[in-house]
Amino acid sequence: MVRPLAERPHATTRLFCLPYAGGGASVFRDWAAALPADIEPWAVQLPGREDRLGTPPLRRMGEVLNVLVPELIPHLDRPFALFGHSMGALVAWNLARSLRRMEAGSPVRLFVSGCVPPQVREATTHHTGTDQELLAKLRSWSATPEAVLADPELMQLLLPVVRADIEVVETYRFTEGPLLDCPVTAFAGTGEESAGGAALPRWGELTSGEFDLRMFPGGHFFLHSARPDVLAEISRRL
Repeated sequence: MVRPLAERPHATTRLFCLPYAGGGASVFRDWAAALPADIEPWAVQLPGREDRLGTPPLRRMGEVLNVLVPELIPHLDRPFALFGHSMGALVAWNLARSLRRMEAGSPVRLFVSGCVPPQVREATTHHTGTDQELLAKLRSWSATPEAVLADPELMQLLLPVVRADIEVVETYRFTEGPLLDCPVTAFAGTGEESAGGAALPRWGELTSGEFDLRMFPGGHFFLHSARPDVLAEISRRL
């Protein structure tokens, strides 16, 4: 479920990275080489993808947290930060909230990337659409290579995972609760309306700590197109 991308026993901070819908640990495979030696990157591998392909994907936020929290806690023996992109950002925020409620630890910083704040999310039902409608949505996000989208066998494996991940997001309902006390940094792409504009600063309403916002050139997947700048900003803040 959680695994190191590099073994760095002398690192001062662990960075746990959570991918977007349909994504796996390989989303972050190049991060270790670009991060400084005092940051030890780890990746979250949720069920249903890559080397966990045979495990049924999870469909509710509560299920994700129930399996992720006990996996993570043994690795919180040094300062840690959380990074999540899109769906991963929503999970990372809920994870920080759960850990604080359990008095299991608080991240030194929470990075929420490509995601509107949970208290202002608009209701959508993409997970109930047909395979063709979901395929069209994937194509509109421009994250999956066209060669993959055009391969029926690959899509037969990918679509159920994407559908389940989107269901996690779309069935989640925000509830009021204690504020986080850690700094929160939001990242977004300048070319993506849904993750930009007036809503993003409202991430700051969810913590008593500091809040800052950084915009990167690109659309929803600036995580890839602006990767050097994204990693530089993470490194600077940690």
